[in-house]
Parts: sequence; C-alpha cells; structure tokens
Amino acid sequence: MVKLDFKIGDLHFKNPVLTASGTFGYGLEFDDFLDVSRLGGIVVKGITLEPREGNPSPRMAETPSGMLNAVGLQNKGIDYFEKNIYPDLALYKTNVIVNINGSYIDDYITLAGRIGKLKKISAIELNISCPNVRMGGMAFGTNEKSAREVTRAVRAVYQGKLIVKLSPNVTNIVDFARIAEEEGADSVSLINTLLGMSVDVKTMKPALSTITGGLSGPAIKPVALRMVWQVARALTIPVIGMGGIMNADDAIEFFLAGASAVQVGTASFIDPQASVKILEGIESYLVEKGFSDIRELIGLLNKVH
Repeated sequence: MVKLDFKIGDLHFKNPVLTASGTFGYGLEFDDFLDVSRLGGIVVKGITLEPREGNPSPRMAETPSGMLNAVGLQNKGIDYFEKNIYPDLALYKTNVIVNINGSYIDDYITLAGRIGKLKKISAIELNISCPNVRMGGMAFGTNEKSAREVTRAVRAVYQGKLIVKLSPNVTNIVDFARIAEEEGADSVSLINTLLGMSVDVKTMKPALSTITGGLSGPAIKPVALRMVWQVARALTIPVIGMGGIMNADDAIEFFLAGASAVQVGTASFIDPQASVKILEGIESYLVEKGFSDIRELIGLLNKVH
C-alpha cells in the first residue's frame, strides 16, 4: 500500500482527492453512488448569509470539452445549512470544507464566525473568485486590495484552516496567491472557472441568461495546470489544484506540477463516482511507478527539469 495522506498545517487528510464546490452539492446527494467518507474531503456548495435564488434560466450550457454555468450561488443560506445540512455532514468520516461567499466583506466575516462554531467543519474555502454573481464574487478576487482586505478580515475571526480559492481571470495569479499567504491563508485552491460565453445561433441570443458564465471541464485544464505550477513554485503553503480533472492521469499532472491535493468538479456531473475512481487510479499509478508515498510525486516536474 502507498501513502496518500497530506496535511494543511495540522489538519490531516487521508488522501488528496477532494470534491469541488458547486459540483457535489452538500455531498449527501451522492450517498447512493459512493462512500463519500472514502474521499480526503468534500467542499460543499457555496454558502451565503441569506438565501439566494441564483440567476434566471438558462444558466447552464454545454461547450466543446466543457460547460458554462451561471447558477449564481443558489442556496438556502447559513441558517438552513446549520439546522438542516450540518447534522448530516457531521456524520461523515472525512474532512468537510465549507465554501463561503459574500457581497460585502461583512458577509464573509459573519459567515466565517458562524462556521467557526461548527466543530465538525474542518476548514473554510474562501470564495473570492466566483464569476457568476453581480456583487462580490469575482470582484474581490480580481482586485489585489480587495483580496487582501477580505482574506485579512476572515483570518481575524476564523481560527480554523483557511483555504483561499483564486480566480484565473487575472493578469498574474501568483500575485493573488502571495497575498493570500501573506494574510494568513493556510492553503490556496485554484483555479475557479474561466469567464466565458456562448451564443445560440438559432435564436441569435446568448446561451446563458447572464450572457457570461464560468467555463469548466477539460477545456480549461492546460490553463489550470500552468497556474498551479506557477503558484506552487512561489508559495510555501499547500496548493490544491482543480480545473478539468476528469481521470487519474489528469490529477497526476497536477501533482507533478506541485499540487498537494486536487478537487474533482465537472467530472462528477458525467460520472457520480468519478472522484473515487480517480483516487483508485492515483493509487494504481503510484504502485506501478514504484512510489511508496505520494509526496514523492509532488512537484517532481521541477526536479527533473
């Protein structure tokens, strides 16, 4: 057997395969398809302070090698989450990470404070990079001053592990990763979706009600891989990679580029068991290549070139 565990600070993960927020619901929806506790962790769908209806339909569109979404963080708010979702999540024998979103910095502060009181939540993923909401969202993640302010504010009120989710829709993602590290983030996750659009030539109208949306899936993997490689070389904190990971080989590319863990997103829409299959494939690869510990793989690209 090979060692697959990794740590963010003193937070232990049994393996490096997590699910990406917005693609795995609360995890509970997948109980009929896989043993969620086999995964290193799950990142639940984005939570906001108040309930959100999200954007009007149509808000999803298929594209070559990927998909566009403009769901707009539809969720029932933190009150509902605490009362109706958290008790079930607390039963999982894996790390549960909550993705938090806000229109204002005060929203993030309040959410972080409340999540901090939920003992079975292992970490917060601070989403300052969602391209599908009119206020907040990507606005925080594409402005260095705002990114610094919101990370600092959440760090001040939240004592648990803090993961900052970065936007690829910037000139230099390394600058934003460094800001997150400087302001006390324990890890960064990247990339969130790329801003894109699609037009229906039959109706001559945008495919999404919001015109633009977030592009995910295999089409974005080369961009995600490049950004993870750049960030991992620049930071000392662990990097969680995501973006178009559809199989174990995709995940292994991210480890070689420097990621300590990966998140599986769009693949779960195609195959609900994708995350577990990717985990099994990673283990098989390590055995085949003669590695005893996944740490031997992380950042290997920089050592051989």
